[in-house]
Amino acid sequence: MTYKTLLLEKQNGITIIKMNTPHNLNAISQQSVEDLFAVLQVIKNDDNCRVVILTGEGKGFIGGADIKHMACLDAIEGGQFCFAVSKCTLEMEKMGKVFIAAVNGFALGAGLEVALGCDIRIFSKHAKIGFPETGLGVIPGAGGAQRLQRLVGIGKASEIIFTGDIIGADDALRFGIANQVTEPESLMDTAMSMAEKILTKSPVGTRLAKEALQKGRDTDLEKALEYDKNLFGLCFSTEDKKEGMAAFIEKRKPVFK
Repeated sequence: MTYKTLLLEKQNGITIIKMNTPHNLNAISQQSVEDLFAVLQVIKNDDNCRVVILTGEGKGFIGGADIKHMACLDAIEGGQFCFAVSKCTLEMEKMGKVFIAAVNGFALGAGLEVALGCDIRIFSKHAKIGFPETGLGVIPGAGGAQRLQRLVGIGKASEIIFTGDIIGADDALRFGIANQVTEPESLMDTAMSMAEKILTKSPVGTRLAKEALQKGRDTDLEKALEYDKNLFGLCFSTEDKKEGMAAFIEKRKPVFK
């Protein structure tokens, strides 16, 4: 299938989504959010895909939402557009795949919201992030405020959102938004290396670990521990558990299927 605003590449269990409207820093438009949601449905049903790397062409990861488009929307249309972006990030979080954001440039507004919807974020040293929405008379409405405060705490999230300041890669790493910062020319190699490392681990273990992280984040500790216990027990019914522990005892690398 061909998409108007993004490119799709598959290789050995890894899918690369590249946002591809560099003329506007890959800004989120109605078309691009529809394309992204459509490609996520394809990935969700692809059993051969275990890790997804999301990046952008040119100087932008996703430079934000298309302001010219948003300026013409009324209250209902604005809410619908915001919800369309939210549907994409929720799909990424709920899906049993690991999502790595390779943030190569600007990730502002909706672009940062998409990056925050990924499990892991690797930044180029040239990456710039922020939530400029309050300067536009709106708010980060596609989950940015909720996910950011869970990463950095409500105080730092308030500062970032209220000021609209642009944050560099080193500060993003210091705040816990970025997992790693690399040289621009090494960004995709670093993301691929991490993806390949994840592929050597148990598919079942990785999927259930992501489920535990996502479910536990939004519940109290006692319920989260109960959830972990049930998922842990479920692992013991799988071939991955048998192979992983047998390989450990036999001092060899596991071969997961």
